[in-house]
Amino acid sequence: MIIFSTKEDSRLITGIPNTGFFLPGDKNLCLLIHGLTGTAKEMGSIAQNLNKRGFSVACPLMANHDKSISCLKRTTWEELYNSVRDAFTKYTQDYENIFVAGLSFGALIGILLAHEFPHKVKALNCFSPTLFFDGWANPKLRFLLPLVYKTPLQYYFYLKEGYPYGIKNQRLRSRIESFYKKSDLFDYTKVHLYGYPVIPVSSMRQNHLLAKYVMKILPAVTTPIQLLQAKDDDVTSPKNSYYIYNHIGSKDKEVALFEDSYHIIIADQERDKVAAKTLAFFEKYKV
Repeated sequence: MIIFSTKEDSRLITGIPNTGFFLPGDKNLCLLIHGLTGTAKEMGSIAQNLNKRGFSVACPLMANHDKSISCLKRTTWEELYNSVRDAFTKYTQDYENIFVAGLSFGALIGILLAHEFPHKVKALNCFSPTLFFDGWANPKLRFLLPLVYKTPLQYYFYLKEGYPYGIKNQRLRSRIESFYKKSDLFDYTKVHLYGYPVIPVSSMRQNHLLAKYVMKILPAVTTPIQLLQAKDDDVTSPKNSYYIYNHIGSKDKEVALFEDSYHIIIADQERDKVAAKTLAFFEKYKV
């Protein structure tokens, strides 16, 4: 559902916990990157699986994902990238073998890291990469978004998270739905658990701008890459993964589709299979 509101939240929000985390392990580090308007907690299951196999795991919270929606909607993709980049460069001081795995928007951030630091990122895993919002559950009027992108209206239109919320697992989906359905524009009570209940159109524009940039640099990226996506992704179709596969300069590359999940595959019904594929790919480059 698309909603319109000129209201702004000028409060200084301090009650949203920073969900970023670090799990100590061996000398191989995996940097996880959550999705746009999401939370580091959504990376919890894949983090635990990686850590159990010995990897050190870090997942920073992207810039302004613990602030008001009015603050977040004015955050550029460059600011979001730099917040992850700062965490990445901090860990390069202690880890020479670094792997990167990102979800949705975070997958594009991961590709950008691999492009800027080709000798530091050993392998890359992209979960449900989002170049195009072309999934089956997106609003039918989404084709009008580019017109809004070019005007100040981008800051007042929001995409309200709706069924199936990127999740096929009914138990998890019901918990997310209980928050999203009741929440208003400025409800942050469970943002640290499930992410923001709305996506500002201005933030979707930042995803669009990042995607355009990533598409330009793909031929220059040579890092080994694995692209994992649900066959029935409700947010972004497998076209996204195949576009990256067909245009990236990497020699070691693979696409794997999952039959019983939606967009957030790292937390959905096949999360263990997703974790197993991720581990198998990364362990080829582990020291």
